[in-house]
Amino acid sequence: MLPAHGAGVLSFRFIHAADIHLDSPLTGLSAYEGAPTGMLRTATRRAFTRLVDRALEDAVDFVVIAGDLYDGDWRDYNTGLFFAREMARLHRAQIPAFVLYGNHDAESEITRQLSLPESVTLFSARAPETHVLNDLRVALHGQNFRRAATTDNLAANYPAALPGHFNIGVLHTALEGHASHARYAPCSVEELRAKEYDYWALGHVHEYRVVEQSPRIVYPGNLQGRSVRELGPRGAVLVTVNGEQVQTERIVVDVLRWHHLEVDASACESLQDVVSDVSVRLSALAEEADRHPLSVRISLRGATTAHGELFGREAELRANICSKANEYGEEVLWVEKVRVRTEPILSASVLKARSDAIGELQEMLERAVSDEDLVAELTAELVDLSNRVPAALLERVPELEAIRAGRVSELLRDVSPALIARLLSESPSRSS
Repeated sequence: MLPAHGAGVLSFRFIHAADIHLDSPLTGLSAYEGAPTGMLRTATRRAFTRLVDRALEDAVDFVVIAGDLYDGDWRDYNTGLFFAREMARLHRAQIPAFVLYGNHDAESEITRQLSLPESVTLFSARAPETHVLNDLRVALHGQNFRRAATTDNLAANYPAALPGHFNIGVLHTALEGHASHARYAPCSVEELRAKEYDYWALGHVHEYRVVEQSPRIVYPGNLQGRSVRELGPRGAVLVTVNGEQVQTERIVVDVLRWHHLEVDASACESLQDVVSDVSVRLSALAEEADRHPLSVRISLRGATTAHGELFGREAELRANICSKANEYGEEVLWVEKVRVRTEPILSASVLKARSDAIGELQEMLERAVSDEDLVAELTAELVDLSNRVPAALLERVPELEAIRAGRVSELLRDVSPALIARLLSESPSRSS
């Protein structure tokens, strides 16, 4: 709880970070030819170095890391040595760091250990404990995860606020209601509020979010987006305490940013039209990159006459789009994936009413979906085929995963409209 008036005015700043996942691979990129592998391999480290740079530039009083500093057990000691070097930079500047372990770096997960500067304080996993910075009158309360799957309510046993101090609760938790995150150390906002702390430094949820204003309950988000599911700027939070005023400022430190570009292809008549439209959009993105390299996933949508021409030519389409992206350089823009989600102009009912071979094929494909014997036969043959393709191809061709999962009927339903549209695009009547 904030000190009473007359006890002296508090004035300090600290950085709150979480979910750093040092040396975690950035998924979805390395499987593709021409991927900026050097940038991907070092992204989490470079983001963390930027964080330490910011702490030194702002001369903050301390740093808090609220869980998942590591992404699991180290492959070798290099991960730990890197962290120790960065902590040594803070130590030389007399900036202490308080580190709490979460589900990814729980005590049971990390088997290797390295000595850290004495200015780095690790919380205990046995029970909640309090660390006090007497000169600042700050009390930090926290508890490490002992094991990854910690589903106990750790916050329930956090101690009462220390009178006359600015109390910070450090907790790795999904709170309640975060369906997209595992329910580790679940608790409610009401429980946190009841502790009467002045600030809750949370971790685990990778999106930046100020849950409550009074007291401040904050998720800083992760330092570096690791896949297309983690879009936009990433970083930490700078907290400034001046008397009874608590201000938070988001600081951005990511080195590679993910973007999902959705393109309406309804006005396109050909594959080349699609490439041209996407190129215009990529050019605009490159201009707005703000010195942050972008990894872009492109999704094509809309009912378009180009639908048939795109069917079966995804690799060619992506190659053409990548060629355009290369004009900006991989340090500016790189295409992670191109997904074709367009639709045919003509409906299935209109196609089936035709009195030609196209109409017959449409009717046959519709019957095939509900033909259990045919589907079973196709499944057996296609699964055998998919088991013999290289693993890298599985990641690049989502239909192969659908086959392996036995979703052949679903695949037939999805592929049939594109197949018909492709045949229509190549029929003599279209060009006459």
